[in-house]
Amino acid sequence: MKRPMGASVDTADPVSAAAVAPMSAGATARAQQALAARVRRFATQDRVFLAVTFSFAALVLAGLMGILVALVIQAWPALREFGLGFFYGTKWSPTDDVYGAVIAVYGTLATSAIALLIGVPISFGIAVFLTEMCPGWLKRPLGTAIELLAGIPSIIYGFWGLFVLAPLLQDYVQPWLVKTGLPIFAGPPLGIGIFTAGVVLALMVIPFIASVMRDVFETVPPVLKESAYGLGCTTWEVVRHIVLPYTRVGVIGGVMLGLGRALGETMAVTFVIGNANRLAASLFAPGNSIASTLANEFAEADPVLHIPALFALGLLLFVITFVVLAIAKWLTQRGIARTGA
Repeated sequence: MKRPMGASVDTADPVSAAAVAPMSAGATARAQQALAARVRRFATQDRVFLAVTFSFAALVLAGLMGILVALVIQAWPALREFGLGFFYGTKWSPTDDVYGAVIAVYGTLATSAIALLIGVPISFGIAVFLTEMCPGWLKRPLGTAIELLAGIPSIIYGFWGLFVLAPLLQDYVQPWLVKTGLPIFAGPPLGIGIFTAGVVLALMVIPFIASVMRDVFETVPPVLKESAYGLGCTTWEVVRHIVLPYTRVGVIGGVMLGLGRALGETMAVTFVIGNANRLAASLFAPGNSIASTLANEFAEADPVLHIPALFALGLLLFVITFVVLAIAKWLTQRGIARTGA
């Protein structure tokens, strides 16, 4: 029998189409299940990773709080005995069981101030030379050499300060400073004392401050400096009017970090500060710092009041250092916020 002209021929197999549809639906369902399983597995891994990293961060915070609590507990007998007088007392006498923190705090702050007065200008000059004027072939070796100074153990600085630097200062620098007639440079040039300790600290903080200054100077957009040079500015004018205003907060943060390093230095200061529990107007006189007092007296201290007094000094140093580093961190974050990073 002939088909009508133009009639279409349906070649689809109803049985095959009915079989393919469930197979396609099953494959889609299995793919969705596999994707959901991967998502759940990744979510579990993220939760585990978050828990591990949070535990690491919490461990640091717990350690910090543990140190603070331990210092307070151990220092409490001295704080209870002397009260606020411990913080403004000017006598430190283990033989009389009388303890005041002013001598050690004065030595700590004086040596740190000397270190900054000497170290900051030198660090600034190093950073400017490395970023603006140093030849390319010398930049990396010189920068590496300066950073290596930070890796020298502090006891090496102490030995060098006692046997090399102190005699040089006693013979050539301190006599010249005595001639200025300033009260802070009065008295015999002994070689060891607060001034020498400050000079040693300056050499120790220079690598830290110079490295930070160099890094922040390199963040200045080259187009700003090139524009200033194109207008005929000198290198000093570019540094003064372009680089420093752009990086002033980072520079201050680097200086504060160097101050934090100087405040807690122990062995190098112990070698050259003279370790004398007395106040003197002259920087040439022997003195003491918080760290050197702890290093010298802790091993033979009486457990009744002497050891708690030393713990109180440690607590005071902890608070001072924490405040300095907190200010540095705040200044750094403020600088980042201003640049819009």
